Amino acid sequence: MKFLPFSISLVAFSTSTVAIGQRATLAFQELAGGLKLSGTGTTPTIVIDSKDWTGVTRAGNDLANDFGLVTGTKAEVATTTSVLSNTTAIIIAGTIGKSPLIDSLVSSGKLDVGTIEGKWEAFTSQLISDPAPGIPSALILAGSDKRGTIFAIYDVSEQIGVSPWYWWADVPPKKKINIYALPITKTQGPPSIKYRGIFLNDEQPALTGWVKANYGKYDSRFHAKVFELLLRLRANYFWPAMWDSKFYTDDTKNGPLADEMGIVMGTSHTEPMARADKEKVKPWDWKSNQNNLKKYMQEGVARAKNWETLWTLGMRGDGDAASPTLDAKNLVDVINYQQSILETTLNTSDLSRVPQMWCVYKEVGGYYQAGMNIPDDVTILWSDDNSGNIQRLPIPSEVNREGNAGVYYHFDYVGSPRNYKWINTIQLSKTWEQMHLAWQRNATEIWIVNVGDLKPLELPISHFLDMAYDMSQFTSPASTDPWLNSWAIREFGAGIATGVAEAMAIYGKLIVRRKYELLDRTPFMLSTVNYDEAENVLGEWATLQNKAQALYDSLDAETQIAFFEMVLHPIMAGRIVQQVYINAARNSAYAAQMRMSTNTLADDVKAAYAQDAVIQKRYHSLLNGKWNHMMDQIHFGYDNWQDPASNSMPAVKTIGSTAPSTGILGVSVQNSAASSPGDAAPTLSGMDPYTHENRTIDIYARGAGSMEFTISSSVAYVKVIPSSGTVNYPSGISDIRATITVDWAAAPSGAGTVVITVTPKNGTGVKLNFPLNNIAVPSDFKGYVESNGAVAMEMQHFTSRTPGSNGAVVEVIPNYGRTDSGLTLFPITAGTQVLLTAPKAVYSFFTYTSTTSAKVFVYLPPSFNVNPSAPLEYAIALDNATPTTVTPVPSATLGAMPAGWDESVVNGARVVSTNLGKVEPGMHELSVWLLEPGTVVQRLVVDLGGVKSSYLGPPESGKVGV
Repeated sequence: MKFLPFSISLVAFSTSTVAIGQRATLAFQELAGGLKLSGTGTTPTIVIDSKDWTGVTRAGNDLANDFGLVTGTKAEVATTTSVLSNTTAIIIAGTIGKSPLIDSLVSSGKLDVGTIEGKWEAFTSQLISDPAPGIPSALILAGSDKRGTIFAIYDVSEQIGVSPWYWWADVPPKKKINIYALPITKTQGPPSIKYRGIFLNDEQPALTGWVKANYGKYDSRFHAKVFELLLRLRANYFWPAMWDSKFYTDDTKNGPLADEMGIVMGTSHTEPMARADKEKVKPWDWKSNQNNLKKYMQEGVARAKNWETLWTLGMRGDGDAASPTLDAKNLVDVINYQQSILETTLNTSDLSRVPQMWCVYKEVGGYYQAGMNIPDDVTILWSDDNSGNIQRLPIPSEVNREGNAGVYYHFDYVGSPRNYKWINTIQLSKTWEQMHLAWQRNATEIWIVNVGDLKPLELPISHFLDMAYDMSQFTSPASTDPWLNSWAIREFGAGIATGVAEAMAIYGKLIVRRKYELLDRTPFMLSTVNYDEAENVLGEWATLQNKAQALYDSLDAETQIAFFEMVLHPIMAGRIVQQVYINAARNSAYAAQMRMSTNTLADDVKAAYAQDAVIQKRYHSLLNGKWNHMMDQIHFGYDNWQDPASNSMPAVKTIGSTAPSTGILGVSVQNSAASSPGDAAPTLSGMDPYTHENRTIDIYARGAGSMEFTISSSVAYVKVIPSSGTVNYPSGISDIRATITVDWAAAPSGAGTVVITVTPKNGTGVKLNFPLNNIAVPSDFKGYVESNGAVAMEMQHFTSRTPGSNGAVVEVIPNYGRTDSGLTLFPITAGTQVLLTAPKAVYSFFTYTSTTSAKVFVYLPPSFNVNPSAPLEYAIALDNATPTTVTPVPSATLGAMPAGWDESVVNGARVVSTNLGKVEPGMHELSVWLLEPGTVVQRLVVDLGGVKSSYLGPPESGKVGV
């Protein structure tokens, strides 16, 4: 199905609206030609014909309540205009062909529905004169179908100030008195993606515990709340919870309620024919128990045949696992049978009018690749790898299939390499990159996302469903940040929106590095030494939390609740997990150096671990326990893919108070694990005028007692602050960090070595060599400058860009990846590029090191070759050398993971090395060509022999004029 573009703008904000992605049709101050809908003590009457869909009436009642939430006076709902006076503000809502009120306006020529009639989920909003006798004007909301009208109604709700998350995230309505309908015509829809929704999966213990405490089971009261949320988010499709529920039998009202409200029901990839996993017959085996499985499937179709259903075809093994007896031939037999009972039970010979999907998930992909012939009217639902990386998308021969294609995506998962299901770990810019690729590759029939417990994922759910509803608003690689700002305005107000958007963009970069459940001390063991990485990461989290706390403190008490749930809690709780593991790693490293602060760090780890429970209790106590049991997921102590039985703190070490034979005073420096005296005195990492990070020396107690010290430099132009001090354990300061400064104007040109001496009052001094290189790059140079044998470059800081011959360009994706930004080929429709005419970006750098074996590390996301015949590809070259073409992702059987997948998913990056050969001192250009759409590069590190082991790589190098 082809969809028409929307006539709206992504951020339609003035003083008139707080809605996302909508053209404003309402204002909150009087404007010429407008219709006053509410004032002091007055609200409109919402007229919905009694013959219209029950779901439309239900949405109309919600709108009436929303006026009450916003203005303090609930609106009225009526079924006719005949009893209304000309002093009453009127909203008439209805569905073409179902509402006599709307149809009469159309037949009289007063309402033009030509742009929406017959289309999927479209609506028009118009201010019309004389819609009925005695009524001078009214706001008309006309839908092309049931959901079109429902979306039109909730469009007004959002514009007047009621967030879709008003109940699920406790976003307070934005209070107003005067509301005016503008004299404009608005047309919205059809959506970009036909079926758009969520899957409640992996829902124990948090969601199931909460449901049992509040509803007893997954009943119609619970589902009414979920369905309303989906409709307010302009979604239409739902896979119910599967591990502790049976949707159709837990509450016989569930199925009819979904149909009444306008939700298209589906079931997960492992639950065929509208049957729940917990209803499965045993043995769940097509070869040995075919008759019983056929009856099981027939019963599912018969039960749901009168409700709007998107039928899941195919099957997997029991318990969402591979079947030991299924193969491609058997699976074709299963699907053929399933289609036959759809024809019989639904009494149709045209299955092209019956929505069906088959999900290519895990081993099922191997069947397809082996040559399965899937009926053309079945939607192929391609899956990601459970970690947000789509494995396959339609290739040219599949683009025009009648059933089209879709995507099954994950924000939550139980499985290898590890579960992730606690709180939000989704980087929005990564979601945009993958789903934009899917949209451009014509996977537009279905988008369904696994959201686990629902509650922790309010932000990525909103983002995903807004893209699914109108992807034309997200065509730019830079579209995520404006959307995030709009989301922050809607939820928390314009006053803090910029700060919130910045905070959540930073959060996305911090969490994409490694999900909480995948954390342990390992990533930070080397980082405790090299580049001060462990401390810097912890500092990033602390700065982010301080920023979020300041925003929280600026809000009124009611808004603070929603802000805590969606912003402050994930930052605060996430920071604690980072602090526990990072300081456990530092504790281990300090113990090896005999630092007495080892004990301090052990205490810090214990205190932070205890604080985790305090934060969880704070969440559970919100609104008198409304969300008790949410966030109950285990998140500490994983050692395999499955969650442990309980949280557990990483082990920490303590050391006694006896000083080593070399004395109480210890000295260490960055990028070295040595502790002197005792170990050989390390050499400090060198500096030049372009080095933007500080050089520091740690002086610390290695036993009980007190020790004075002084620090001196062999030259006057190098100073150390402080130049003296006293370390004391346990009654004083056990660690002192001294910072080195260089007066480059006074320093001699060229390379040299300064000696810095740390002298204790008693005992052996430590002499540290400090290399300096007082260089000056040419005045016309723009680019990066080498630091200690490495040049680390972020993608947005290119020196120049050159477009391709066919109009393709390389574009920056802001706030993408683990450190800064991404670079991608654009547009996706440009197709495979030829190297000689492909677009490229150039990164200039200056080096003073000579080497014959330079190499470059290219950091990429853990992406897949979504078209196996056109794998992801880039080329790279230094200066005028012949470019090296790289296909970074190894080929793999569909459904299997390519080589290096586990490591890349765990680390949030795939790192590929390419030899550059000989590099002489001076200016250089590193050129990067992107040759296949979907290829994204997120960082470049040139290794001139000085790159040290770390998790994120060297910090960004100093740069000039970029």
